[in-house]
Amino acid sequence: MSSPTSPEEPWPVRTVARKIADWINRLGTIWVEGQITQISLRPGAATAFLTLRDPSADVSLTLTCAAAMLRKMEPPLTDGSRVVVHGKPTFFVGRGTLSLRVDEIRAVGIGELLARIERLRQLLKAEGLFDPARKRPLPFLPNRVGLITGRASAAEHDVLTNAQLRWPAVQFEVRNVPVQGSTAVPQILTALQELDRMPEVDVIVLARGGGSVEDLLPFSDEALCRAVSACRTPVVSAIGHEPDSPLVDHVADVRCSTPTGAGKRVVPDVAEETQRIHQLRDRARRALHGWVDRERRLLNALRSRPVLADPFGPLERRAEQVELLRDRARRAMTTALNTERHALTATRSRLTTLGPAATLARGYAIVQRVEDGVDGVLRSVEEAPPGTRLRVRVVDGAIQAVVPDRAG
Repeated sequence: MSSPTSPEEPWPVRTVARKIADWINRLGTIWVEGQITQISLRPGAATAFLTLRDPSADVSLTLTCAAAMLRKMEPPLTDGSRVVVHGKPTFFVGRGTLSLRVDEIRAVGIGELLARIERLRQLLKAEGLFDPARKRPLPFLPNRVGLITGRASAAEHDVLTNAQLRWPAVQFEVRNVPVQGSTAVPQILTALQELDRMPEVDVIVLARGGGSVEDLLPFSDEALCRAVSACRTPVVSAIGHEPDSPLVDHVADVRCSTPTGAGKRVVPDVAEETQRIHQLRDRARRALHGWVDRERRLLNALRSRPVLADPFGPLERRAEQVELLRDRARRAMTTALNTERHALTATRSRLTTLGPAATLARGYAIVQRVEDGVDGVLRSVEEAPPGTRLRVRVVDGAIQAVVPDRAG
């Protein structure tokens, strides 16, 4: 669709303002929730002016209402009050401003606030923002600690003092912001995003002292809870006192009951760590000394064994035993050989003595004559006729008889 105006035929300001007013008038009446940040009620004036601010964003809207209605409210409205208003958007053509003409204002009571917080708690829990598995551990010794708190507040003093007492070298990146009221949430969100983008910041602390439910409402804001959950840097929540439990406590990675507890939680105690180092060093020294003593005793036990105390002694004793056994073997062999040699010599001598040659050499023999099947014995060889061939019988190496050889 082409623009109804052109550089040659522009609309006058009054036409634009009137068209805007006509469009806004078609919206009708609406209910709006917000936080009162400014009340202008002059004595005797018929109209009161208020500013209604979104607690989660830097957006505000001007309200106008009858001054009598505002004066009749019990309890009276104050800056920071949460309200629900009913009215009709109105565009003032003469001033070119937008306001909401209010005909009813309802203060949001504590019960309603707590009910809304509880509904938001159930919603965030169902989405898993309270899941312990999403919690990130804090670094043992952060390089730099981000701190978001009120300016010159007791919470800031408690965090800084306790952290520096425990670790004097700790460094802080402090962001002072409003911690209650209509501007608290937007500025806290800005500080949180700024610290989360700083690579040297290893942990972020949200700290505030105690207060009423209305004072702590910014820390139960949905936008802040989702921003804390989306942070890449671990976040520590230290809001109020022990009974206080805003929703950001459940979303943060670590909850501390007080700012003092947060100061002690984010850094270790240098005295405790020094003592732990001394204890570990003593344990290591004792363990090392014990191990050395055990090894020394084992070495001494090994060195005291005969095989290591005199490594050549067993060899020498074995060598002596081998030499003795060899001498015994040599003597036994020599004795056996000598015995057999003597036996052989005796046998040879006996054979020589009993052999026929020796008998014949002595000039006689025992001769047996066999005639007609009857053995006869010649007394001497001379008894045989001349020319007779003699047969000599030898039994067991001895000549038993000499007889004529008739076959010849």
